[in-house]
Amino acid sequence: MKIVLASKSPRRKELLGLLDLEFQIITADIDETMDSALPVTDEVARISYQKAAAVASGLSDDAVIISADTIVELDGILMGKPKDKTDAARMLKSLSGRNHNVHTAVTVLTKEKSISKTVTTKVHFRKLTDKEISDYINTGEPMDKAGAYGIQGRASKFVSGIEGDYFNVVGLPVCTLSLMLKEFDIN
Repeated sequence: MKIVLASKSPRRKELLGLLDLEFQIITADIDETMDSALPVTDEVARISYQKAAAVASGLSDDAVIISADTIVELDGILMGKPKDKTDAARMLKSLSGRNHNVHTAVTVLTKEKSISKTVTTKVHFRKLTDKEISDYINTGEPMDKAGAYGIQGRASKFVSGIEGDYFNVVGLPVCTLSLMLKEFDIN
């Protein structure tokens, strides 16, 4: 059995490594545009599934594909990766002093079976100054992350608390994934 992580994210690679599985990384570019008229948890699950399905099409029948997608939601507004520094500043200013939700959908797919689950974690940000936002953006760290921040990095000093799975905010709900893999006889 070949296990494949369908993600370019170094954070997901590191988190999957916590499960002591041998895996390889294969990615496919898909359209990750979400329909804001549909429930965010459904949309993030759809994108996660599409990533896995795109990779699965070129693999052998015994492959197990793991994929994930993460989105930040504030008052019904979805925040993916920032387009540029101005967009990152807008996102961080809107998150400042507020609570928001981070939704990560994870998919495990084989030729015979597919399971997708979405995990939601509430994140509490303290009030940020314009200088803190500017300094953080200038590190470059927020540019490849949903909501323009990485909880596991320099933005950890902005997070006053969370309700739910920390690893979900990083990009891969490890506990949920480990339970899903048991349904495929992978421990």
